[in-house]
Amino acid sequence: MSAQIEFSLQDQEFIALCDLLKLAGVVDSGGQAKNLIAEGYVYRNGQVETRKTAKIRADERIELDGVVIEVKA
Repeated sequence: MSAQIEFSLQDQEFIALCDLLKLAGVVDSGGQAKNLIAEGYVYRNGQVETRKTAKIRADERIELDGVVIEVKA
């Protein structure tokens, strides 16, 4: 699966990484998101991110299993 998703923060300063994956529809549940993050499958700006609640801000790029999420303001 390869896809690109644009996610808008909608006037929020940031979103927790696990919430972003769930709201963008990349995972089915918050628990699944947390497991994938903890196991090192999620990349933040090209680097592995293992903090489940890392604060993701505008202009960051999140990748999981061929899906790229571009975070916008």
